[in-house]
Amino acid sequence: MKRKSWIKLNLEHTKDPYVNIVKRCGEKVPAPGFGCAEHCGFYLHKVCAEAPLELNHPFHPHHPLLLLQEPPSSYTRCVCTFCYKTCEKFIYHCSCELDFHIKCALFTFNIAENNLKELEHVALQHPLISTENGDEKLKDAAKCFGCWEPLAKYTHFSPDCGFNLHEKCTKLPFKLNQVCHCKHPLALQFNIKRLSCEICGETCQEGIGLVYGCSPCKFAVHIECVSASLDLVVEDKRHEHPFNLFTRRSSFICDACGVEGSYASYICCTCNIMVHKKCTSMPRIIKSKWHDHRLFHKYFLHIEDFRVLNCIMCNDEVSTDHGSYYCSECDVIFHVKCAMKKKDSYEIVENEDEESPDVSSITKVLEWNDAGEATVIEHIMHIHRLTLSDRVGEYDNKCCDGCLLPISDSFYYCTQCDFFLHKVCVELPKVKQAWHHPCQSSLVLTSNEVFRCVVCHYLSKAFAYKCEECKKSACLRCIIALTPGARTYLGHKHPVFLYTENRGGCVACGRNGIKWLLRCKDCDFSVVIQKTIFAIFVKNVEIQIFGFIVVQHVILLLMSIVSLVNIDSSNSGVSLKNIRTYMSTLSQLLRRFITIQTAIFVVSPD
Repeated sequence: MKRKSWIKLNLEHTKDPYVNIVKRCGEKVPAPGFGCAEHCGFYLHKVCAEAPLELNHPFHPHHPLLLLQEPPSSYTRCVCTFCYKTCEKFIYHCSCELDFHIKCALFTFNIAENNLKELEHVALQHPLISTENGDEKLKDAAKCFGCWEPLAKYTHFSPDCGFNLHEKCTKLPFKLNQVCHCKHPLALQFNIKRLSCEICGETCQEGIGLVYGCSPCKFAVHIECVSASLDLVVEDKRHEHPFNLFTRRSSFICDACGVEGSYASYICCTCNIMVHKKCTSMPRIIKSKWHDHRLFHKYFLHIEDFRVLNCIMCNDEVSTDHGSYYCSECDVIFHVKCAMKKKDSYEIVENEDEESPDVSSITKVLEWNDAGEATVIEHIMHIHRLTLSDRVGEYDNKCCDGCLLPISDSFYYCTQCDFFLHKVCVELPKVKQAWHHPCQSSLVLTSNEVFRCVVCHYLSKAFAYKCEECKKSACLRCIIALTPGARTYLGHKHPVFLYTENRGGCVACGRNGIKWLLRCKDCDFSVVIQKTIFAIFVKNVEIQIFGFIVVQHVILLLMSIVSLVNIDSSNSGVSLKNIRTYMSTLSQLLRRFITIQTAIFVVSPD
């Protein structure tokens, strides 16, 4: 057990009221404040020095908040539950995944105790005048730390006080009796479980915020939803009939999104559907970064129209009895909650007649066979005609010029030069959406440029998808590997699916906590995406070919080391910078061999 160490602090009054920086909350210390008697530069606000070691917070009655000198983990970013900003110094912490700056913990405590003397002299600002697009403009503005609604939507305290807060959120009753939950009274509390609101069905994607909740029943409603009056009739241009308010105590399944709701629903008597209020304006058409074509919303679908009913994003089954998004060209289907989970991953198409961007102008078909396959084509990345072939065995020592992977399936080849393309690489669109790329721009197919892939970080001069906004490129191997949908995986008997949320371990390298994995739904098999890329080199290709690629890596790395050594030998001594360069190069070489070893293990785990 650690021994307690005590520091003698003196109460100081300085001429400059903000000359010192507090060591524990990172803010300037106004006079009076406490400073170390040994003059070591350690200062504390008076309020920080007097903060209790344990705080029994009314908004979190289950456990006390403990005062810590630093965040509990140095590996993950610590975020304040109230203001959603980084915590670096003294914090109040609870194992329920609650962390607060000292000032935020004490401020919310004072809200609960209705003791906000520090805001008595803070100026109030009036809400912005509503315009036609006012709500859209407010979405990206500052949010109230209490309800996480736009700050400028209601009368609020000036942000100069350090807290974004509506005036009404400082005067909320601590307990509330609501007809939507009659078993227990609802108490104002932190939404630590991030429960979705039982009225609107939404979950706050930013700060945890305050909600009215019932912990035993795992029930929560937003402050905004419980205090606002519900519209009796909702008319929206995205639905041809009006929706009427229908309140009841029992739960229902929303016909628009397939998610459970309770208490407040809206019904269309003409279409015989019941939806959440937010779903009365469900977009009919969206363009998603997860798919290359437009997605259409339908309340009900026919099972026979789809080969597979699994959502292409989460891989769970989609119920055709409720609303979903689908692509008629590809026969793929999405949960509404998955397709619209992140607002920056899709855009709404308001005009159905608006022409869709041409995503298939990469080739020109010159000849077809009886099966409807393009046998002779012109490709925008090659000057000669390309011919379809399935004679894989005759070209097993060749690689695709698009992705640099060996020819192991149907392919196109040039009869005039040594140029090959996989059939799957030929069929890729000229313009592609990439869910894993942060920019809003689409990616455009390019070639004949040396680039470093933004996903796997390997240098290449093959085909790539380039973002015109950030100028970064992704190789075809990674683009294909990160495309959602079931696939046959090398060395595994079942189809595997791309998972982007479930963290797990890789059977090849043994690493845990990996976010992007190919996972089997039938057995305990999962592998990190990068390993699939290198495993393809090994499958159905003689090891000499793969070995030759390895030898190329080794020779290039050794040549760079020899060059650096020769440069240093001409000088009087070896610099620290060059020693670091040697070590970095050797480290790269070691990583290459580890990658080779794990790739071979994935293909032949036995």
